[in-house]
Amino acid sequence: MRPHPRSRTPLIPLVVGLLAVSLLPAGTASATTGDTDTARHGGPGGRPAYLNPKLPVDRRVDDLLGRMTLAEKVGQMTQAERAAVTDNPTVIAEWNLGSLLSGGGSVPTPNTPEAWVEMINGFQRQAMSTRLGIPIIYGVDAVHGHANVHGATVFPHNIGLGATRDPDLVRQIGKATAEEVKATGIPWNFAPCLCVARDERWGRTYESFGEDPKLVGQMASYVAGSQSAGVLATVKHYAGDGDTVYDQAAADNNANLPPANQAYVIDQGVTVTSRAEFNRTNLAPYWDAMRRYDVRSVMPSYSSVDWTEDGIGNPVKMHAHKELLTDVLKGAKRFQGFVISDWEGIHKIPDPAEPANGGLTPYKVRTGVNAGIDLFMVPNSAKQFIDLLTAEVGAGRVSRARIDDAVRRILRAKFELGLFEKPYASADNVDKVGSREHRALARRAVAESQVLLKNSNRALPLRRDAKLYVAGRNADDIGNQAGGWTIQWQGASGDIIPGTTILEGIREVAPRAEVTYSADASAPTDGADVGVVVVGETPYAEGFGDVGGPECTWCSTPQHEEKSLSLQPGDKAVVDKVCGEIDTCVVLVVSGRPQVLTDQLGQMDALVASWLPGSEGAGVADVLFGRRPFTGKLSMSWPRSEAQVPINIGDRDYRPLFPYGYGLRTR
Repeated sequence: MRPHPRSRTPLIPLVVGLLAVSLLPAGTASATTGDTDTARHGGPGGRPAYLNPKLPVDRRVDDLLGRMTLAEKVGQMTQAERAAVTDNPTVIAEWNLGSLLSGGGSVPTPNTPEAWVEMINGFQRQAMSTRLGIPIIYGVDAVHGHANVHGATVFPHNIGLGATRDPDLVRQIGKATAEEVKATGIPWNFAPCLCVARDERWGRTYESFGEDPKLVGQMASYVAGSQSAGVLATVKHYAGDGDTVYDQAAADNNANLPPANQAYVIDQGVTVTSRAEFNRTNLAPYWDAMRRYDVRSVMPSYSSVDWTEDGIGNPVKMHAHKELLTDVLKGAKRFQGFVISDWEGIHKIPDPAEPANGGLTPYKVRTGVNAGIDLFMVPNSAKQFIDLLTAEVGAGRVSRARIDDAVRRILRAKFELGLFEKPYASADNVDKVGSREHRALARRAVAESQVLLKNSNRALPLRRDAKLYVAGRNADDIGNQAGGWTIQWQGASGDIIPGTTILEGIREVAPRAEVTYSADASAPTDGADVGVVVVGETPYAEGFGDVGGPECTWCSTPQHEEKSLSLQPGDKAVVDKVCGEIDTCVVLVVSGRPQVLTDQLGQMDALVASWLPGSEGAGVADVLFGRRPFTGKLSMSWPRSEAQVPINIGDRDYRPLFPYGYGLRTR
């Protein structure tokens, strides 16, 4: 690996620019000056203002924008996936790309921090070879730690962090994640998710901090932590993605379809609401974040909004919603950052002339741009997007003023991040990835996220010299306890990341305990003082986690199970056996949402909502054995039955099994 020497970095744009200018055809003009030499070098006796770090950012932006051609501007609005350019990285320069990303599971080989730095610097060299030397900005979904990278610290998913009720802890996690992200050469994270999860059947429930907008807004402290470490945070998914209506007809239809033809049933759906209620429930966390922190990047939701004021039946995709993106966000709320689309977000805008076309069309492109999106995540169709947008500007259907506004916002972020001064990443800090300090922070977060729902006869904390019978498929499966967005998009069951499983944590925290482990409880239970049963869900992400949604056929075998709000039959059988044979029975639920287990609650002496703890399962053991107290409080109401769902605090007939905010304490 050869990261570019820092001492030479500032000279690269100028040197390469001279070569590029010498090769341009005679008479080639810049956007406004008509003189490429002046555009790059500022005329006789000086360099251009945009390369002067002593000048105010807005002046640098104005100077650079005035030198850019339409092709260069449209390129800045385009983000491609790394896999789409890896085989031919010269297209980064050819298309003037402004950004690249890694989707879930899109990684270099080998998947090491050093390889990430080398890969991104290679891409950056292409960008710096262009006429104006505008650096790319690279983004990644580090939604619970930098979990695309093998060896990174994997923090609890947001639903567990919401249970901590600790915004300062979340700020620290945002900072630690950013340090690991930046150590691999990446200055931009597509996190945090400020969605408000109002229906447990949603496959992205665990990405939400909870069902209460106030709690979600408090946890926007993640933004401050991330940006204090020099990584641009992105609040998402603006807005309403956790409040969409469950499509029962689609769920019923899925039961009769092969997996390839099954549809999402709540993810990417429609939020049916009034503007006032939408503001109270779905927009409030974004306004909290913008009031308290310097939010510079916003990602719209895949979902749609259908205002009740004008009647039901005319939903508008958020990626096409000019009212919410431009009039409200950029206008009324004076948002000065940029809007980045979600993965192929504009592809999903319905084109009235081509309703069956799932790709890009001129209509989709101009609608997204005119709605207020500035940077477009078009992972595998960057060139098509560039050509379509260029044609739309030429036809007058997208104004040059709108293009300039978008590019201005993108460039401002790049200048503020210092990318023009230090476009190349250093491998000097790769030891921060998975560092001891970050893992200690994650372990603390795991302990604080555990919610004690039942504790009869002081079953917890456990004695450290107890005879324990540990059972359940999630006791010793680090992939299951990490959940989705871990190493790959959907996550995977099994030994996929370094870390500590809950079983390993039990043995670490209580080395004097006599531990028998049987995943399926087939081993004899004779002689055990306490049974510890760890059950719950297997990993999923987005619509593949919808209850009644499609099956992930390419995922690991355990993930093929039908998603449900009730425990799987195998889990129920393990609970029945262990709790039926051992006097004291403790059940831990490792899941991305509440699980209905009312009919088995009477068998349990203690019940713990463990959520998705990530790589540091010893944090669970810390509270089981009393090294730390149970302090967590439910971030979501725990339903009594599946028929109650959706159920949220404030409902007229609110009778959950355990209410929002519930949590027993030890000590």
